Amino acid sequence: MTTISTRKQSAALAQRIAELCLDNKATDIVILDLEGVSDMTDFFVIASGTSDTHVRSTAEHVVEGMKKSGAPATHVEGLTQGRWALVDFVDVVVHLFHPSLRSFYQLERLWGDAAIVPVASQGASV
Repeated sequence: MTTISTRKQSAALAQRIAELCLDNKATDIVILDLEGVSDMTDFFVIASGTSDTHVRSTAEHVVEGMKKSGAPATHVEGLTQGRWALVDFVDVVVHLFHPSLRSFYQLERLWGDAAIVPVASQGASV
């Protein structure tokens, strides 16, 4: 069971990752709160790139930015192909998609029971 303090840290981590995605001009950024939906992780950050290269560079930007922040990724997949990159930070899992794959997999619909958290750096309050 995740403590309140750990959940706040996870929420802050998800917001920082969303900010890094925005820095690299990712689009359609969504944070899903998986509390009560899954024990696998606390949050998903889902975003789209405009091309394979953009997906890859955004994933690399997130990995490097979080490493500099003292929170290195524990696992990265799909970076070389750039169609769908997954970056695992244990409490937060990042899914970066090429738009056609995001439309195909529809993670937001698949995890439809999860609450959507506003991205603070897009003008929402945390």
